[in-house]
Amino acid sequence: MQTRTVFNTPIVRGFFRLMFITLTWLRGWEVVGEKPSHKKYILIAAPHSSNWDFPTMMGAAFVLGLDVHWIGKHTLFPKGVVGFVMRWFGGISIDRRKTNNTVDQIIEQYALRDDLLVLIAPEGTRSKVDNWKAGFYHIAVGAGVPIYLAFLDTKKRQTGIGKVFYPSGNYEKDLAEIKSFYSDKVGFNPE
Repeated sequence: MQTRTVFNTPIVRGFFRLMFITLTWLRGWEVVGEKPSHKKYILIAAPHSSNWDFPTMMGAAFVLGLDVHWIGKHTLFPKGVVGFVMRWFGGISIDRRKTNNTVDQIIEQYALRDDLLVLIAPEGTRSKVDNWKAGFYHIAVGAGVPIYLAFLDTKKRQTGIGKVFYPSGNYEKDLAEIKSFYSDKVGFNPE
């Protein structure tokens, strides 16, 4: 099952890619990394400290040719034009009223689709946090997909995709390794 999004609509994708290449260059930033070779994966993005994170990461997504999806409450996806637009922008509706939880609903989406990239900010907020939300990890383990580490770094003026991480099932050990990748990355609001 392939869904049409702003990221894979041919003319629109090309327009936004050119626009973000230009804007990235004008801002003095660099998009690094390559489009992942996997068809299904989780993409986590950190640090998440500002409203500027979203346009910066969307720029990287268009430049690298990613077809990004994100998770939203079912109420963001009403019937009609608004729901269509939210899905076109990559939204996946999650119904929190159902007995199965968000993790299970996203794992089900991975089973239904041939290609799927879900972008998650593991910090869950723009505020500084000590503990990340574990959902991204449990989705990756349950769906049997790797985790790609996306980032932005205001110190180096870079954004993009770093390394791929294959979860072992040992959450504490794996999270420490994942967080070590981000230890030198500086967000827009580091405090």
